[in-house]
Amino acid sequence: MKYTYLHLVFLSFIMASFFSMNAQQENNGELDMITDRPDATESPSVVPKGSLQIETGTYHESHEENGFRTDLNVLNTTLIRYGLWNNLELRLGWDFVEEIKAINDIRSNDRLSGLSPLLLGMKVSITAEKNCWPEIGFIGHLKLPFLAGTDFKPQNTAANFLFAFSHTLNDKFNLSYNLGAELGDDSSETVYIYSTSYGYSITDRFGTYVEVYGNISENSISEQYYDTGLTFLLKRNIQLDATIGKSFKKGKNALISAGISFRIPD
Repeated sequence: MKYTYLHLVFLSFIMASFFSMNAQQENNGELDMITDRPDATESPSVVPKGSLQIETGTYHESHEENGFRTDLNVLNTTLIRYGLWNNLELRLGWDFVEEIKAINDIRSNDRLSGLSPLLLGMKVSITAEKNCWPEIGFIGHLKLPFLAGTDFKPQNTAANFLFAFSHTLNDKFNLSYNLGAELGDDSSETVYIYSTSYGYSITDRFGTYVEVYGNISENSISEQYYDTGLTFLLKRNIQLDATIGKSFKKGKNALISAGISFRIPD
């Protein structure tokens, strides 16, 4: 059944790609820097054809409940995006993760580190924004276990996919949202994912956002989070970012991250 799900994901991806090409929808070719970080909400826009965009950073996440604490340090979270066509980009991502556990503030010997499964995927630009109709994109990934470190290697290939939407409310405000699902890995259940991000351009270089995101699981406990962040366009093709966030459940989760994105050529 898992492989049936994977086939459906990429069949949907191919259909979205052909729909986009047959409708002769082209990326608007904007040279403005549009990234898929730091928020959890993915943009529907693809990188310009022939451009290589690298988005990388680090983050710290902590979970604490009933005296049990887990600290997750992602020392390198990198996403490489390449514009293959006007409406299609290729995506490659990986993280180096360190996980440390503690009981009543006493660290245990249960310490894990290594690469997470390699992320391999594509993004398709389906439609451009027009009047009340949002810009729409479709994103799909495979998570390949055979390239992961021993501590984070799952038994099975996983997949995720989502539809990304974006509305330009005016010259300062933007509303973006995602709907999708994750499946596979070492779990037989499907996890439905969502996010909503409200962005504001403070100046031509400074931007900020607030966001709510989470997942709804078929069998296990669902999670909901919120965060806020700041972006700074250092140059036309270089962007810096910083984020803080938390779970809606008290003491459950805290997040802080920082990163940089750059595009070649500019």
